[in-house]
Amino acid sequence: MKMTTPLMAALLTASTSISLTAMTALPAQAADSKAASASAHAANAAQGGIDWRKDNNVDAAFAQAKASNKPLFLYWGAIWCPPCNQVKATIFNRQEFIDKSRHFIPVYLDGDTPGAQKFASQFKVRGYPTMILFKPDGTEITRLPGEVDSERYLQVLTQALNTTLSVQDTMKLALAGNKNLKDEDWSLLADYSWDDPEQKLVPGKELVATLLKLSELSPAGLHATRLYLRGIYAAATAKPGQALPSIDKAQATDKVLKAINDPKTARDNMDLLSNAAGEITEFLTVAKSEPRNKLIRAWNAAVVKLADDATISKTDRLGAVGAQVALASLNNAKPEAALQKDVQKRVAAIEQATTDAYERQSVVNAAAHALGDAGLLDDSDSLLKAELKRSHSPYYFMSTLGSNAKKRGDKVAAANWYEQAYNAAKGPATRLQWGSNYVSSLVELAPNDDARIEKAVQSVFGEAAKVDNAFYERNRAYLEKMGKKLIDWNKEGKHQVAYQKARSQLDGICGKLPANDPQKAVCQGVLNKS
Repeated sequence: MKMTTPLMAALLTASTSISLTAMTALPAQAADSKAASASAHAANAAQGGIDWRKDNNVDAAFAQAKASNKPLFLYWGAIWCPPCNQVKATIFNRQEFIDKSRHFIPVYLDGDTPGAQKFASQFKVRGYPTMILFKPDGTEITRLPGEVDSERYLQVLTQALNTTLSVQDTMKLALAGNKNLKDEDWSLLADYSWDDPEQKLVPGKELVATLLKLSELSPAGLHATRLYLRGIYAAATAKPGQALPSIDKAQATDKVLKAINDPKTARDNMDLLSNAAGEITEFLTVAKSEPRNKLIRAWNAAVVKLADDATISKTDRLGAVGAQVALASLNNAKPEAALQKDVQKRVAAIEQATTDAYERQSVVNAAAHALGDAGLLDDSDSLLKAELKRSHSPYYFMSTLGSNAKKRGDKVAAANWYEQAYNAAKGPATRLQWGSNYVSSLVELAPNDDARIEKAVQSVFGEAAKVDNAFYERNRAYLEKMGKKLIDWNKEGKHQVAYQKARSQLDGICGKLPANDPQKAVCQGVLNKS
């Protein structure tokens, strides 16, 4: 699933009914007083938009929820992330969502705002976007799926607002064989954000077995099918070496075929059909076997219908195009010319029809990946370079240009694009993420350029020293990943001088953290070999 981007007010469309300017303000624009915050809430309400709380006082928001006996809706995102922009373009701007927002306390937590990463650690959110509905007392009701279409999303939100049980309690009852669960209860289980690595319902090692068990216990129909597909997808994407329950792959293939051959079931599970096509097909079938060819033909027919379906979002239609490419790649090193032409045609039509600034960030991302995966790297580059002038977050697309260059084997160009992306990135958490990625890429692409790597590391650690929550959540994950790359880079001691300078700089940062600060141990572990 599963990232976001800063939109300037000038890019907003006049028809947008939600107060998006208030929702996506950059950290520097955030209100610095309670009076300013109250004024912003009043302005939002007066405009008929969503009265987002974006002052980062999450504790006060929960107090408000408890006092008003309303649920709290937490949106965790970032300005550059394509899926977040998709949510803004297809869900948050719908009048139905705006109307429903009157029944909960809506909190917008941008990953780049002060204190955000620490709150993220508290609520176990990392991937952008994450949307959680809490009870007034702070109990998590459910994690809402960001990948389904807007109609499905609003249905799930309505069910979550009306339920008296958390999804965790519902799951316990379901696994215990409770016969009194309603259709709405099974719907919330089927549409829970199971692929969120931070989900708290079951440990990752138990996910596959739990989903398959729930699918067996659920009454036959849409929810049972969706839980089963999710279970097979979880098995297909499990970490190497992870123990899995016994799965009869021939039987599973038949069940998957039945689901994708039914138009309504395929449409209801369009997110899984688009995102899981290659993984599930590869997991269940043997290369170039008749079962694989049969599954590919059926799956391809289903996603072609989705790509033609004007009732789903442009990004989702491009996701279906990407699924066609993924399926074709299972039996061929490179998609055939006919498919490449079809991809070009579909991408061009959808891109040209997309004018909304939020939607473009999502559409162009999906289009560029569809082109690149189809072996059309030059087309992908052209699209991305043109978008650099229009995008509110061009650094996101610079990273994709770096990935394209890497696919070509052009290490110099790739490193340069990653550097440009880092230099252009905005926001403290975003800059740490892009900087860490730049360092990790340099270690891979230019391992003998000690001076460049040393300079990049010095820059990233220099920024970490200025950020209060540098070693929480996403910041922590990216810095730790960078640290592992650097440790491996110097495992034979060939880059000891540059590595030691990095250690000394990091030691200085760690030394300034209070002994009782949880970040201190994390900081000390970034370049720890153990």
